[in-house]
Amino acid sequence: MRPLTSVSMAILGSGIIAITYGLARFVFGLFLPSIRDEMTILPTMAGVIGALPFLSFVIAIVAAPGITRFLGVRRTAVAATILATAGLVMIALAPSSSVLAAGVLTCGISTGLSSPVMAEAVYRIVPASLRGRVNAITNAGTSVGIAFAMPAVLIWAEAWRSAYIGFAALAALGALGALYYLPGEVRDVDLPQRRAVLSSVAKKQWWSIARLSGLAALMGIASAAYWVFAPDAVMTGGGMASSQAAWMWLAVGLGGLAGGSAGDLIARFGAVVTHAAGLVVIAVALGLLALDPSNFPRALLSAALFGAGYMTLTGFYLVRGTQIMLDTPSLGPIPPLLATSIGQVVGSPLAGWLVGSQGYTTTFTMFAALSLGVSALGIWLLHRYK
Repeated sequence: MRPLTSVSMAILGSGIIAITYGLARFVFGLFLPSIRDEMTILPTMAGVIGALPFLSFVIAIVAAPGITRFLGVRRTAVAATILATAGLVMIALAPSSSVLAAGVLTCGISTGLSSPVMAEAVYRIVPASLRGRVNAITNAGTSVGIAFAMPAVLIWAEAWRSAYIGFAALAALGALGALYYLPGEVRDVDLPQRRAVLSSVAKKQWWSIARLSGLAALMGIASAAYWVFAPDAVMTGGGMASSQAAWMWLAVGLGGLAGGSAGDLIARFGAVVTHAAGLVVIAVALGLLALDPSNFPRALLSAALFGAGYMTLTGFYLVRGTQIMLDTPSLGPIPPLLATSIGQVVGSPLAGWLVGSQGYTTTFTMFAALSLGVSALGIWLLHRYK
């Protein structure tokens, strides 16, 4: 292993997150219209399949701290990227919707393992004064993966299977990077100390994590419709070409780079303002798409706003989780990120049902209203219980 600086840890961490989150988890929605056409998948079933990576994420992220303690940072990160590779290959070669679902499920496991192990790697490598910033930059790697999907769509057009083979090759490279650069020792000597720290966590801290996680779950519900059905809305509901939807996903990725500043935003404006602003931005993004899914400039603006709002909020939950559980960094992000995925497990099939029964406009309008409601609730909770 070569020693990593804070900058190189941010680069490697964001690259691994780009693979496990951006390519293995969130890019699925961009290719969903082509997958639905080829495999004859109805909207309700698409919503269920879209929920599977969030479901497997929930299971994996609960197990991640124990796995990290048992295997160490390096082996856990390698396992996460290998699972991403396997899931992406399964999607690329899927002969049926059941195999497709299994691949999507496997990709979700890789995602669930990657966030806690990257938080632990940051804790091991980065000085305390820089951890919030590096964690936020690492989290924003999701946007890099999403943005990368845009040229993939333009190059491969409707050949979504070829795109997923390319993504799998990148995931394999990510596994090699984790194997070569991340610390490999298993720090069992720290386990008694970590347990002592965990047992001494004040009740106030647990309540703070619980409130943060409740808000994260509601944000997960509100964001699910966009991740799974935004490309479908502009292509099926708005008549856009797949290349235009690809430009949207590039906008999501570029807008999401704003999430790298989540730690700085919290430090400058406070938790209340940062959280509320992120949800308002998501609501505006959903509302713009509901107004007219055939308007390409408006769709691009919607996508950029959604990427900025979503990645800022996930960065917010990650940074705040590590700040609340300061001495247990691999545990701190788990409850809010877990709650986000539970919300997406609920929101994805709900959005699919609404799209099938009420249409895209009603669906996105309802989810925008939910996002505004969560923003107001967050102002009250985060301000009252500081």
